[in-house]
Amino acid sequence: MKNYQDSPVRAKISIGESVRIIRELQELSQNQLSVLTGIPQSTLSSIEHDKINIGVERAKTLARALKVHPAVLVFPGWNVEENEAA
Repeated sequence: MKNYQDSPVRAKISIGESVRIIRELQELSQNQLSVLTGIPQSTLSSIEHDKINIGVERAKTLARALKVHPAVLVFPGWNVEENEAA
């Protein structure tokens, strides 16, 4: 990977967008994710459209169902280098 170059432009996505992208990559509908998590489909839609906050417990529940770490959902744009000084 010696020819690897980090992209100067990064897509900025919201928490809701990260939930939707990961759900769609796993070929799950909102209804299927609702069954897996017990979170109503209407709430999942509101999360994906950034109308309500995800919250810690919902993040954990969604992360388990989507088989990702909760930080993947809650901090989709986190960049270690930019945030080391914080």
